[in-house]
Amino acid sequence: MTEDREWFHRRGTLGRDGWESVVDERTPGWQHTAIRIGTLAEGEQLALADTGMERIIVPLHGSFTVEHTEQGAVSETVLTGRASVFEGPTDVLYLSCASTAVVRGRGRVAVAAARTDVVHPTRHVRAEETPVELRGAGASSRQVHNFGTPEALDAERLIVCEVITPAENWSSYPPHKHDEQVPGRESRLEEIYYFEAAPTRTYGDPARADAAFGMFATYSSAAGEIDIAERVRTGDIALVPFGYHGPAVAAPGYDLYYLNVMAGPDRDRAWLITDDPAHAWVRDSWSGQDFDPRLPYRARSSGRAEGAQ
Repeated sequence: MTEDREWFHRRGTLGRDGWESVVDERTPGWQHTAIRIGTLAEGEQLALADTGMERIIVPLHGSFTVEHTEQGAVSETVLTGRASVFEGPTDVLYLSCASTAVVRGRGRVAVAAARTDVVHPTRHVRAEETPVELRGAGASSRQVHNFGTPEALDAERLIVCEVITPAENWSSYPPHKHDEQVPGRESRLEEIYYFEAAPTRTYGDPARADAAFGMFATYSSAAGEIDIAERVRTGDIALVPFGYHGPAVAAPGYDLYYLNVMAGPDRDRAWLITDDPAHAWVRDSWSGQDFDPRLPYRARSSGRAEGAQ
């Protein structure tokens, strides 16, 4: 197996237990983070049967009801969801590590997780509560939904956000790393990228959805050897155990989305990065540039999201 194929996985190649993709401690070389991707039709359900994992349930397409049980008490949370990942923020549900759950609905759902035995309260984060950040400038403009970052959510280890990159723009840039502990400057965080791509909503052809793609790269640091340079499509997953990662580039005609899942061995839950010194100067070039006028992406219609196509 080549180096890049150990850390990059096409849609469906990690399927297990009724889930389309599963990354967890049984994945070779993986320790701290986990993700599950599932698609549900009407009347179907997916179970999260084990405790000892803090989780964030993220609707990708569609709406879901989560029945969750903690210490014998059963609760139900409705996640209104969205029509697609390019329709702005969604409701999400942070589940305590003492909870089990069953997810029902119609559409596509992600479950980000990290192992812990420290209990933080389950929390329903509504779409309108999600901090939306525009990052970068010009052709490096992107939109970040920070529903699971340390500033926005009480959790033990898990850090989660999602990024929308409009067609022709660059994100995860400058390339950066978080694979060594440098107090106040860099933290150790394993990272998962889950990707989706679609014809740009400003002028794209929905009939071309299967052709939609972006590009993603990683390369080595002192912490380890890694080399990913891949065309990414909906459902693909990149694992970043160490090394510099970026850019993620949205091809002309196609918008790019990714869900980031991070956790690590450090005592503090902190997201601190170090830019590649060769490219760090690029941040200074954004001064005086405007954000891409296509951003922010918001929902184009109100009400309950429909299921996935």
